[in-house]
Amino acid sequence: MNLKPILFSFLIAAGITTTTAQEISVLKSSLVGNRIAEFIPKGFDKNKTPSLILASEPKAKGKLPSDWSLVPEFTFKNEKASAVLNLKGDVSLYGGGEVTGPLLRNGQSIKLWNTDTGAYSVEGGKRLYQTHPWVMGVRADGSAFGIIFDSTWKAELITNSNQIIYNSEGALFRVYIIDRKSPQEVIKGLSELTGTIKLPPRWALGYHQCRFSYDSEKRVMEIADTFREKKIPCDVIWMDIDYMQGYRVFTFDSIRFKNPKVLNDNLHKKGFRAVYMIDPGVKVDKDYAVYNSGTQSDVWVKQNNGEEYHGKVWPGDCAFPDFTSPKTRNWWGGLYKDFLATGIDGVWNDMNEPAVNDNDFSEDKRLGTMPYDTPHKGGGNLPQGSHLLYHNAYGRLMVEASYNGILKANPSKRPFLLTRSNLLGGQRYAATWTGDNYAGWDHLKLSVPMSLTLGLSGQPFNGPDIGGFLGNTDGDLWANWLGFGAFMPFARGHACAGTNDKEPWAYGAEIEKTSRIALERRYRLLPYLYTLFYESSQTGLPVMAPVFFADAQDSRLRAEEQAFLLGENLLVVPAFAKDPILPSGIWEELSLVDGDKQDKYQAKLSIKGGSIIPAGKIIQNAGENSFDPLSLFVCLDKDGKANGELYVDEGDGFGFQKGDYRLVTFSAEKNNNTVLIKTAGIQGKRNIDKEINKINVHLLLNGKTYEGTGTLKDGITITLN
Repeated sequence: MNLKPILFSFLIAAGITTTTAQEISVLKSSLVGNRIAEFIPKGFDKNKTPSLILASEPKAKGKLPSDWSLVPEFTFKNEKASAVLNLKGDVSLYGGGEVTGPLLRNGQSIKLWNTDTGAYSVEGGKRLYQTHPWVMGVRADGSAFGIIFDSTWKAELITNSNQIIYNSEGALFRVYIIDRKSPQEVIKGLSELTGTIKLPPRWALGYHQCRFSYDSEKRVMEIADTFREKKIPCDVIWMDIDYMQGYRVFTFDSIRFKNPKVLNDNLHKKGFRAVYMIDPGVKVDKDYAVYNSGTQSDVWVKQNNGEEYHGKVWPGDCAFPDFTSPKTRNWWGGLYKDFLATGIDGVWNDMNEPAVNDNDFSEDKRLGTMPYDTPHKGGGNLPQGSHLLYHNAYGRLMVEASYNGILKANPSKRPFLLTRSNLLGGQRYAATWTGDNYAGWDHLKLSVPMSLTLGLSGQPFNGPDIGGFLGNTDGDLWANWLGFGAFMPFARGHACAGTNDKEPWAYGAEIEKTSRIALERRYRLLPYLYTLFYESSQTGLPVMAPVFFADAQDSRLRAEEQAFLLGENLLVVPAFAKDPILPSGIWEELSLVDGDKQDKYQAKLSIKGGSIIPAGKIIQNAGENSFDPLSLFVCLDKDGKANGELYVDEGDGFGFQKGDYRLVTFSAEKNNNTVLIKTAGIQGKRNIDKEINKINVHLLLNGKTYEGTGTLKDGITITLN
């Protein structure tokens, strides 16, 4: 006889349930994809825990296989739901999204409550700007699994070696488990559920320069001119909040930024793009058109008494759009039309946890944001709910509204949007950076596992503030950071108000030279990077990957967090790395720019045996032609073969969706004393003959380089001496 229900009824009657958790059975389990299982607990109500993580509602496709062993256990206590996945054997755990600490997450815990945390100082770095309730496990044999806790409620995620525990502060939720043959296949499964990034414009893969703030149009152009005069590659100049009129979003300072269209046009003439910040807080001001429009449209978050919720941010008292409402999201998106008409190319959504400067970060207060019980109206497929439910989704809903508004305003251009706050699945709308880090060696080293973990959590387009945002940066720290930061997916230098200048030339001639080398190396690799981003937009695979991706069965690689991979074929070892554990097999060191191997600040680059990496010439911005000529770096495997891909399209717009692209596959094969490099396959309708007239091949073999020149049509034969 099962006594648990009787015992639990007795405890309820006695009023002593505060110490006892109720076990919740699984109401329904099914396959919703290839080796992807859905588990729905009894009592689950989507009106209490709506999904803001999944790209679409999964559909059952069959029963679980009889040998399926990964089954979560649900419990419910004091109106708070939890789930546990018990583990067997030796499992390496990863994920959790934006986290501090080690890449290997065994024995770690984080708080999932998006927070403005300068220098990662809140709760010792256990609580950051984003929420990714996701963990991936890799077994000793290299097979892997992943688990999504489909909830936005405030929560804690604990990754013990024998258990994955998710304790929420809200209602029951669904769980999705992916169980496949490799970590890469698990990440693909994650993207099948949560979506992938959109292919970004090519310019977004260049180097970005930012400061809080470049305080005038004149200063912005001084920065842009200096990049071009010194021939240091750069694509984007960023405008932080001081471009606004009194920190009012969607406005421009009438003196210092009185003609943004002229400024943006001048940047465009020099090959730059312009990105401007937009926060969610709207100044409470009856003389301010955006506030009045929002009030008339009834879009603001309100308190339980029906009055507008006001919180202090940069402009003082602010009202906040209730992005749970479709009407609000449409209103917000509509604000971008006139804003972008000034020639703005990209948007930066910041402070969107949402951060409220009430200076109270204690556990029982507002936690630097709205009170827990602040209501959100919902609408469409979202129910009414408290801030405790929707806080972790606020930034995610904001970037959805921003993305759609930007796309509607400029339908022929690919939106570029960066966000500080987000939720698992939010990569569908925005890239991210790792928030307000500090100019110190600890955060320099931490930036690698942070970016790797985001990539393993479905967000490949990410990177840190190179050089450190808070605090002063010296030349040695800057050069070391840029030496490997130049190979991270999102590469931006940034600096806080009151800190020293942090542009590549700010530290003297020696650091300027090494900065130029680092960025020239990135720009030579833009053809490879753009190909990786295309692949990621299709599969969800990270652009920047941990070295254990090279061999998931090699246990030595599981905790390596200094070195990393770009794609499958390029190994990056930062100059700071001490005794990194590197993949075995054939790896040949790669030189991209004169003097890069001799420069102590540059990361060491190595190409994997069996691969072909496309590269371009040194250019100053991504709008220039990389392929004059195209370079192919070739490294043969033990069988004397290699292959690689190059993706080419217009670099912006959506013509690629209608076939205006080329995906070229290259192959190389050694036959006696010669190596033939040729085109092995072509997809897409784009004619690239005018873009790629000449190919230079660099065959790396046993520490030597063999050169050859030819065309796509004819192939290239290299004779080995």
